[in-house]
Amino acid sequence: MDQSPSLAQSSPTAGSFRTDRGAVEWSGRQETVRIEPWGPDAVRVRARIGGPLLSGLPGALLESPPADASVARAEGGRGRVVNGAITAEIDAEGMLRFTATDDGRELLAEERAHFWWPGPRLYTATGNGYHRLEQRFAAYEGERLYGLGQHQHGLFDQKGAVVDLVQRNAEVTIPVLTSSRGYTLLWNNPAVGRVELGATGTRWVADSARQIDYWITAGDPAAAQRRYSAVTGRTPMLPEWAAGFWQCKLRYRTQEELLSVAREYRRRGLPIDVIVCDFFHWTHLGEWKFDPAEWPDPAAMTRELDELGIRLVVSVWPSVSPLSENHRPMEQRGHLIGTEYGPTAHADWPDKQVAEPVQVAFYDATNPAARAFVWSRVRDNYLLPYGIRSFWLDACEPELKPGFPANLRYHAGPGLEVANLYPRENARTFHEGMLAAGESEVVTLNRSAWAGSQRYGAALWSGDIGTDFPTLRRQIAAGLNTALSGIPWWNTDIGGFHGGDPDDEAYREVMIRWFQFGALSPLMRLHGFRDPGMPLGPGMTGGPNEVWSYGERAGEVLAWYLRLRERLKPYVLEQMRTAHEEGVPPMRPLFLEFPDDEEAWGVADAYLFGPDLLVAPVLEAGATSRTVRLPVGACWTDAWTGEEYDGGRTVTVAAPLERLPLFLRDGARLPITG
Repeated sequence: MDQSPSLAQSSPTAGSFRTDRGAVEWSGRQETVRIEPWGPDAVRVRARIGGPLLSGLPGALLESPPADASVARAEGGRGRVVNGAITAEIDAEGMLRFTATDDGRELLAEERAHFWWPGPRLYTATGNGYHRLEQRFAAYEGERLYGLGQHQHGLFDQKGAVVDLVQRNAEVTIPVLTSSRGYTLLWNNPAVGRVELGATGTRWVADSARQIDYWITAGDPAAAQRRYSAVTGRTPMLPEWAAGFWQCKLRYRTQEELLSVAREYRRRGLPIDVIVCDFFHWTHLGEWKFDPAEWPDPAAMTRELDELGIRLVVSVWPSVSPLSENHRPMEQRGHLIGTEYGPTAHADWPDKQVAEPVQVAFYDATNPAARAFVWSRVRDNYLLPYGIRSFWLDACEPELKPGFPANLRYHAGPGLEVANLYPRENARTFHEGMLAAGESEVVTLNRSAWAGSQRYGAALWSGDIGTDFPTLRRQIAAGLNTALSGIPWWNTDIGGFHGGDPDDEAYREVMIRWFQFGALSPLMRLHGFRDPGMPLGPGMTGGPNEVWSYGERAGEVLAWYLRLRERLKPYVLEQMRTAHEEGVPPMRPLFLEFPDDEEAWGVADAYLFGPDLLVAPVLEAGATSRTVRLPVGACWTDAWTGEEYDGGRTVTVAAPLERLPLFLRDGARLPITG
């Protein structure tokens, strides 16, 4: 590695270069751009106008490991950093280009907006050293783009989309893109903005921030996942209990109601590992403790669940009611998210002992002191007295009403600059708290995430979605793009969230097909607000949502897939071990295993569960067959019939209501049929 500082002068009208500790810096027109190795086969780029580059800004990247094989040069009016598989070049005018080191092919290059002005990087002042930032890259014919977290637009390949970079219920921003051209790019900036993946160019936008910052690696998608997870943090090892079946509904209102469901699962001999205690179990929002009127003896409840072999997961919201005993001390200590204008109230929400909604605040998860305070309440009210070790972090976008991040003031910075960071830091509260309490198994269920959430034991689910086949179809793309965004622990509400009548035969079909998909998802969790619902409030509940709630025929099919999940748990945990050690997710796009199969890049309705099992969910009402494209480079066996197929074929197989089409790769043996 070139460690010695040096200067290289370019023409009088262009910028100047210097090398510094393996990096190249270009300076010109009051702008500084720094390119440096950041982990194997990757570089980080930072750019700022009007002053030196800033360090310590909020982002996703961990400290860079040594890159001993990298080379930095600045000569002949050009700077170059070579780090393994990727080469980054910057010319005298400050234009960046990334190529594959082995053959020199262009992976990605900056592109000017106009031949005169602006260039590829635009800084529009918003005041006090902040700018609206734009970073432009070229568009390429035939390029496919994946990732960006979890979205409900239904697109797998997101080329052509405009995606808001903001956290919302069911819309999860994780700004990392994987390209069919052989690169993966992380926009290392939690600012609110958008990314435009147009035919005429790609543009990343931060509405108000201080510095452009991104990371890019070269290589096939699986290699990129390994490198991306290494620099943003690998997920912990999933504990065995979390790999099984999670039972949930909106909502079990009392201790006895929840226990009766747990007992019934055991009486029927149905596998169950987790049961969830949902919202409004608390005294007031933001007190983070059981209401004794409905949960009179949590110690007895957790003791009985332990005896039944069932883990209790409890819902913890980040919002704090003015009626809570914690609101005043948290406000006085600066533990609540502030505002630029108006009081520290961010949403209206029902609370107990009042007839009308109240204006609630949110604790500031970017503030270490606020994280410590909230964890102290959770620890003292759940962990220490009752041994409750697992938490559901709902509404953690946070769910603002109205959604106006420009009015927010966080410990980490202004809302527009840092708002997307919030769900990751909320998961951090529980991860760090649990580790400090001597607990090694940390799993939280989160409705939102950002880059690096996985390192804090965060599982993501797809939020409050619909309950029909079109919604189910969209979840395949959502899950695959989540997997490519570094989050290996993912699931949906099986059956969807908003509605669904357990007595309706049409909805029962949706439930069966969704349950089959759920059994072959990274996490398997049944949840929803079933009909007949009730108005939002402390006394609300929805219709029944247990396996036996959907009639005898459906119940038999659901029970069979519960047992399939139980048989597959060793295989599931094997894939979770791979995610933990290597960063490769259990739910995989076909091209992750078969990058040389061009057609695999377009398959949005099937996926690999681990390396050996191809899953083709049934996504149409009334369907009794399924057409599946099998990747080139393997032999595939129908798990139900034993029929073998060469890869590269499109086959149509039987898919009666009780059958989820599954294919085993190259003679793999898994206990599908028993």
